[in-house]
Amino acid sequence: MELRELRSFCTAAKLKSISRAAEQLNVGQPTVTTHIKKLEEELGVQLFDRIKRPIQLTPVGAALAQLASPLVEGIDSLAAHAGIVEQEGPVRVASTHEIIPHTLVQAVRVFLKTSPHARLRVLAGRREDVMHMVEEGEADIGLVPSPERGTDFEFLPLFPYERVLVAPLGHPLLKSPVTTLEEIAKHPLIMMGKGTWTRRMLEAEFRRRGVSFEVIVELDSMDTIKRYVALGMGVSVGPSLAIEPKDLEELGVMKLTHLLPVEQAGVIWLQGKTLSKRTQEFMAVIKNTLALASARR
Repeated sequence: MELRELRSFCTAAKLKSISRAAEQLNVGQPTVTTHIKKLEEELGVQLFDRIKRPIQLTPVGAALAQLASPLVEGIDSLAAHAGIVEQEGPVRVASTHEIIPHTLVQAVRVFLKTSPHARLRVLAGRREDVMHMVEEGEADIGLVPSPERGTDFEFLPLFPYERVLVAPLGHPLLKSPVTTLEEIAKHPLIMMGKGTWTRRMLEAEFRRRGVSFEVIVELDSMDTIKRYVALGMGVSVGPSLAIEPKDLEELGVMKLTHLLPVEQAGVIWLQGKTLSKRTQEFMAVIKNTLALASARR
């Protein structure tokens, strides 16, 4: 016994017409007839007296209609409500701190223009925090640099995640290409908090080489870090996505792709999780926004 068969039967019982039921259900009349016949065969009873016009329910048919109609109506109402909830529910996005004010804000700007009634919830954290929020269901999707392979996440790569040296204009490190990390370690460092992805990678490389270093300022925002670097307090290493054209008026920037790995940043979500239409639309906006930005470069 299938829901579609019960739906055809209940609609025909209510309208007392096979043809009108087919019209309301937007299916062919033979389909409704087939559904009802399957029910009758499965139950071993006749549900309609087809001799009378309009068609009439048999006593057994009337009893089934009384039982099944509230069930079918309830399921149809639930499906409609679920669709409304999906459209009205928020898109929950978790992201690392450095991606939020740059890559993510571009996508949010476009998304809210195309879907002005959509609701967004943005959560910030370190890479591991974002992965945990997605894993625990606190966020539907997460934006991270290079998620670990072999995890329970699906991954949509979006853009290369490369690191750059950021220094005040006229700084000695900008006068010639930096060929070793040791050259950077000689200067005071202004970095994001302990455990953030780039800092953890940089410090691991320093320790592997036995290089001494000093972090004199520790902040949670690359935008704030850039301001302290511009003051001449030290230098920083961060993602290239955090550099805006206007920053070059008071900062020097040098690529470090020959010293630190270039990774793929992108969107993660749990394997097997069904994403809402709104969330899928937002992911498409992120991808398209980044593609357009890349084409302009």
